[in-house]
Amino acid sequence: MTFAKRTDFDPATLERRDFYRLLTAVVVPRPIAWVSTVSAEGVDNLAPHSFFTVSCTEPPIVQFTTVGRKDSLVNVEQTREFVVNLAGEQHFEQINATGTEFPAEHSEFERVGITGEPSTLVRPKRVAESPVALECVLHSATRFGDSTVVFGRVVHAAVHAEALEDGHPRIERLRPLARLGKDEWATIGEVRSIPRIRYAEWPGHYGERE
Repeated sequence: MTFAKRTDFDPATLERRDFYRLLTAVVVPRPIAWVSTVSAEGVDNLAPHSFFTVSCTEPPIVQFTTVGRKDSLVNVEQTREFVVNLAGEQHFEQINATGTEFPAEHSEFERVGITGEPSTLVRPKRVAESPVALECVLHSATRFGDSTVVFGRVVHAAVHAEALEDGHPRIERLRPLARLGKDEWATIGEVRSIPRIRYAEWPGHYGERE
């Protein structure tokens, strides 16, 4: 498809919600952090966050963004711990349901019917049904306008044996969900594999001159 004409959008003149909808429709697909936390009062919380990625490899740090002061953020500030659970497509409806704005005193584990299991090194529960759980302690949190980016140092990773092949997670077994625009979600679809080309092997390159 060839695009002959562009439409311009100015974030300074558009309504906040309209530009948010544009951003989330074009920054796609977005992996989902299914974040479990626990409040200072001991109430378990579980919520999906689709602004999620790896921040650093040494030390291992992941990040998720919460728009507004959601329970996930409040709990992390209070306890300094959380778990990122992989959001698999088999739990599509339950993951979506945990995005409902339940009162803080309600546990999404109980309301949605999710099984919790004890974590190894942190207090928040892991999602037993999730194939991967990254247990994190709070590294830092940075606020930008109406949002807060939460950085967590991964202190333990737990992966279901069935999702591994020769000790490495297989994407076909993880089957993660991703968020798109509006109410749209995506599955992994076709998986392609291609090795990265080293500069020394680039066509026409014959190595550095002596």
